[in-house]
Amino acid sequence: MAGSVGLLLRKGIAQRYSRSIQDGLGLLVLIIGIGYALKAENLAAIGISLALGAVIGEWRNWENGLEKLGQSLERFSGRGDSQFVKGFVSASLLFCVGAMAIVGALEDGLTGNHQILLIKSMLDGIFAMIFAASMGIGAIFSAIPVLLYQGSISLLANLLKPLLTDPVINDITALGGILIAGLGTNLLGITRIRVANLLPAILLLPFLLFLLSFLPEY
Repeated sequence: MAGSVGLLLRKGIAQRYSRSIQDGLGLLVLIIGIGYALKAENLAAIGISLALGAVIGEWRNWENGLEKLGQSLERFSGRGDSQFVKGFVSASLLFCVGAMAIVGALEDGLTGNHQILLIKSMLDGIFAMIFAASMGIGAIFSAIPVLLYQGSISLLANLLKPLLTDPVINDITALGGILIAGLGTNLLGITRIRVANLLPAILLLPFLLFLLSFLPEY
């Protein structure tokens, strides 16, 4: 719904305004990412997870896979929008790597409480409207990977629960913030970080922190 409103707004927005909206969105995403990143409790573990995650992500080329999915959805939608894939990838990453996506899906799977996911859906709706206004219909199709991502976490919640202590959740939040900040600099055109190729780090971090907890200094 919110994304559709964004599409209607986009029709009346000149290209230069769209570019400025995208720059403003990039700045906001960057600041949100930095705010999350400051929650880090174990920067060394986050750094190792990013390095290992980058190796896995580049090996399997997750970014390319996400872009190919976006291209397939673009053909399915019948739209020739030049920004379709960019909007799809950017919105998918933003909606997936935040802490609320992980914590909300876990709480849903463990207790059946949907409150965090409901709040997240409202926030996502606002961002979806802005993304759709600046980058088109691709942002709306980001709902597909978000559904698969959050649904998988909910289904695996009982398996993951023993690993997710408060410090671990703080570090996952911080790692997500780092990835969101990278997305923000991409939106600003400052960098071209393959953020999706870093996503395996989020999966590796809880297990790495679990292993480190057996070391004497931890």
